[in-house]
Amino acid sequence: MTATTTASSTATRTASKNKKTKSTEAMTTATAQPAVRLFYDHVESPLGPFTVVADGDGRLVAAGWTDDATDGRMAGRLRIFATRSDAEFVRVANPGGLSAALTAYFAGDLAAIEKLPVSESAGTPFQRSVWRALRGIPCGESRSYGDIARAIGRPSAVRAVGLANGSNPICIVVPCHRVIGSNGKLVGYGGGVERKRWLLTHEKHAPLRG
Repeated sequence: MTATTTASSTATRTASKNKKTKSTEAMTTATAQPAVRLFYDHVESPLGPFTVVADGDGRLVAAGWTDDATDGRMAGRLRIFATRSDAEFVRVANPGGLSAALTAYFAGDLAAIEKLPVSESAGTPFQRSVWRALRGIPCGESRSYGDIARAIGRPSAVRAVGLANGSNPICIVVPCHRVIGSNGKLVGYGGGVERKRWLLTHEKHAPLRG
């Protein structure tokens, strides 16, 4: 084999190797792109800083408080969002107008949150049916767990409704605070019972605009 032939063969193998390397790098770069974009913001409220998380279409994915008065679920959700390898999780001001709507709600414009879009990416079909029923509770009113169970056509699933209510990832906009015990007691609330009391009082006494 001549030197020219050897050099040509080596060049061919090198070019082929470089082509494969570039192809692999391109695939790696494409794979590294986040599959999900999530945006969060903090809203000042009379009850402490309130965090909202939206997807790329401006729909609420999660909302709630993260301090020591809560059950810790919202803080846990934020940790999961921040560490997901397939997601971009960044802070932006007023994503999808959600922060402004919550600010207006806390200031007394109760109708500001009534039609906010929410994502249904979380939960089981049963949980989502409960969460949809929660949005049907009129502002200023409350329902029992039994009422919600009957509303979704599962009258014997009162306990399961309670668990789904407690797992609601979107506080206030999906108003799990409007669900109380059959005896009229406030029972539990992920954000803390005193916040639940404040929200129910706020909704009964603030004017419903819009």
